[in-house]
Amino acid sequence: MALPNLILLYVEDPARSSEFYEKLLGKAPTASFPTYAAFEFPNGLNLGLWSTRAANFVSSGTGHRFELAFMVDDDAAVDRLYNAWRAADVPIEQELSVAVFGRTFVALDPDGHRVRVCTPDD
Repeated sequence: MALPNLILLYVEDPARSSEFYEKLLGKAPTASFPTYAAFEFPNGLNLGLWSTRAANFVSSGTGHRFELAFMVDDDAAVDRLYNAWRAADVPIEQELSVAVFGRTFVALDPDGHRVRVCTPDD
């Protein structure tokens, strides 16, 4: 069975988005082109940033009904990332709160994609 290993985000400006994620992730992209950038993670997951202006880009969808989520070990780790991202001027859409699954907050990338930090489901 094929396992998913790539998340693609549609972005206006891959260079700007790549810079945002490089700051957020603390690592450089593993691939960078004018219309695409990618980050690879040790667990086999890849994050691709694909320009909506690329010659071969086709999508009839609209809106952001997607979150890139980072599950961290505990509430203290959620708070640490919240404070670090605030200090780095990352826009916060949803302030720190407790959801049904635990402590969380949501930031926004340059294209309005939601980036959630939370603890694992209890």
